[in-house]
Amino acid sequence: METKEYELINNTDESQYEFHVGKYIPKIKYMKSVNNEIYLTHTEVPFELEGQGIGSQLVEKVLQDIEMQKLQLVPLCPFVAGYIQKHPDWRRIVMKGINV
Repeated sequence: METKEYELINNTDESQYEFHVGKYIPKIKYMKSVNNEIYLTHTEVPFELEGQGIGSQLVEKVLQDIEMQKLQLVPLCPFVAGYIQKHPDWRRIVMKGINV
């Protein structure tokens, strides 16, 4: 089954990246520091959307955005950390000294 491509929205008011999928909003919460660091703290995919690859697509697009902004990533969220473990080339944007 092919996953539809969703547009990544950086909702700065809520400090979260999100997709709008019908009435649902899969999201990744974050905190940014003044030192160009971004902490991804929590990923949430509504139960109705689970198993469709939406969470993985969300993480991938968020990591691309973080890299484009030249931020250093601290993946506090277990889902994001697990994604990076499965796709180790993304360790290039993880802050030095952080073990994923």
